[in-house]
Amino acid sequence: MSHPILRVIQAGPLAQLQDAGRFGVRHLGLTQGGPMDLESWALANQLVDNAWGCAVLEITVGGLILECLEDVDCAITGADLGATVDKSPIPLWQSFSLKKAQRLAFGSPKQGLRVYLAVKGGFDAPRFLKSCASVQREQLGGHKGDGSRLSREDVLFASTLFKSASEHKKTQPRAFGQITDLDLIPGAQVHLFSGSSLFQAFNQVWTVDLRADRMGIRLTGNPLQVKLPSLISEGIGLGAVQIPPDGCPIVLLNDRQTIGGYPKLGSLTPLACARLAQVQPGQSVRFRACGQIAASEAYAQFLSRFK
Repeated sequence: MSHPILRVIQAGPLAQLQDAGRFGVRHLGLTQGGPMDLESWALANQLVDNAWGCAVLEITVGGLILECLEDVDCAITGADLGATVDKSPIPLWQSFSLKKAQRLAFGSPKQGLRVYLAVKGGFDAPRFLKSCASVQREQLGGHKGDGSRLSREDVLFASTLFKSASEHKKTQPRAFGQITDLDLIPGAQVHLFSGSSLFQAFNQVWTVDLRADRMGIRLTGNPLQVKLPSLISEGIGLGAVQIPPDGCPIVLLNDRQTIGGYPKLGSLTPLACARLAQVQPGQSVRFRACGQIAASEAYAQFLSRFK
């Protein structure tokens, strides 16, 4: 049975429910959705003892104010958006109790871009194709089932109400550096790039552009040279690094299109995508070549912490 748990007093630019994502549907032209920062999403659920896959509220940039309708245990991970409860700062990367009538507010980014708010038991929402992950473009998922972001007076529901825990859990905070290193697995089309461009791709610092959203993030720097400007369209996986005619990479993320025809340098690992999701426009990233076996082992080790 669902229970009303939070009411929206003020809606920020973008706050949506995200579970693990919608998989096995790309042949239908549907993308996966799910959390941009997979690591922070998973840790938020773990801090309130939720199973893998429970829906969490992803809050981008901030500006959101929520009123608690019933006592509930919560956890906040990811970016530092100056979270407060009744105007008093609250710690990140640990669970805490939110009491009925208290107000949870998020300000502007101090570090990172996206916060993950988990409630004990997980948020409850309509499921379509086995997921409630929000994808606005496809009008799927989320608290109303139509992919919409939170609006003023919307109410969020919890799957089950639990008594507050006597002890709360903590985890290691994410470190935010001056330059974010991103593991990239070179792809089958690297032969289309000149030797100097390949050297440049991995040895220059790229800047995150303002043209960034849940679909993809543009990077700016010295343009790369590609022998073929376009290819026959093919399937696109999470983290694919496309090089359009202007020579500057576009990293395709959770709400990406399902096919595309630009040459690809390779693909970021899932954990690299999670780190990129927290890099603000104007900040710097650097590609770091990574082998497929090493990337698979790192991802398996990550998953073993949660399943």
